Amino acid sequence: MESLKELYKIGPGPSSSHTVAPWRAAILFKEKYPDAVSFDVELYGSLSLTGKGHFTDQILIRTFSPKVCKIYFRLNWEHHFENGLIFKAYDIRNSLLGSWTVFSLGGGSIKVLEEDFDFQKQVYPQQSLTEIMNEVRAHYHGIPEFVLHYESDVESHLEEMLEGMFKAVRRGINTTGILPGLLEIPRVAKSLYLQACSKDDVSIQNRLKLVAYAYANNEENASSGLVVTAPTLGASGVLASLMYHLYTDIGVSKHKLVQALMVAGVFGNVIKENATISGAVGGCQAEIGSACSMAAAALAFINGLPLELIEYSAEIAMEHHLGLTCDPVGGYVIIPCIERNGAAVLRAVDAVLMAETVGKAKQNRVSFDMVVRTMNYTGKKIALELRETSLGGLATEININPLKE
Repeated sequence: MESLKELYKIGPGPSSSHTVAPWRAAILFKEKYPDAVSFDVELYGSLSLTGKGHFTDQILIRTFSPKVCKIYFRLNWEHHFENGLIFKAYDIRNSLLGSWTVFSLGGGSIKVLEEDFDFQKQVYPQQSLTEIMNEVRAHYHGIPEFVLHYESDVESHLEEMLEGMFKAVRRGINTTGILPGLLEIPRVAKSLYLQACSKDDVSIQNRLKLVAYAYANNEENASSGLVVTAPTLGASGVLASLMYHLYTDIGVSKHKLVQALMVAGVFGNVIKENATISGAVGGCQAEIGSACSMAAAALAFINGLPLELIEYSAEIAMEHHLGLTCDPVGGYVIIPCIERNGAAVLRAVDAVLMAETVGKAKQNRVSFDMVVRTMNYTGKKIALELRETSLGGLATEININPLKE
């Protein structure tokens, strides 16, 4: 499995696959051809179908600025992976200097066919959670020690990611206005937070704060703010909300939260390795389901649950997102994405409660590895129009065409 540094990344919203990945690739391509005077970028697959609503064209134009960058939305894509870009660099005579074919793998990860970058370098020899749990039981006190054995320098990176989550939530709950795009949706995180604070029941107050924090993070994401992939940007509010709540409202230390990010990251990596975290490949079950699963594992760890119940919590969180489609209205990461983050963080909390309670009554028969394989199978069965193409589902109920912008 890959490094947790490749799972957790800070980048511009609203979509890790549609803005962070193209942004990363564009920066590298500029460095490859510093003497180029102009660039063309061709978008394929979901990047083409929802690139306008996801602001893919805007992030590319800004990244290549002040040099000219022309964007082309294409349909015929000859490669097996759903999301792709072709970069072309030209000199002053408009002669082609070179080109790259780039895959957007989900979560902001990229693969460049013409280059030998080590983004997908395998750091962990294990492939399944079963293998990881067996090694943890045999050699370590817990998952954080396991992570540090293979990535001794990852702690500082995760501290930066934690701060990135905090900053995004803080910005979100202190900002009002209208989200970008034709939907004209108002930002409501600040209002939700104030409503939460007015509740007398502490339990209700905490649950509503979690929703407000998730909205805050993802309203920042929808506004192209800097957000942390966890595992994607569209689903980033789930873990960010939980981390902010545990630190601000409960008083959990940053050190403990960094350890929780390690635990969550291991579960996210298992999903990424054996299934997908890309909405264009597996539907929203791959994004919000994965985020909910990671958050449940993190909270179970914070609550001091044993390894078996940490797994059970993550399994419940994923199992009950199976089949969830990705149908962003107008291609914007707003409807149903923002509300979905608020719902998923509550489900993560409930998954931990269920695992701890039901786990005392009976042994779970469905392993985390089983549900990940099932999610992968289910994602392949979800119709193309319900996998981040905006060709079906809610996207056709609310008729918005961002190409008119």
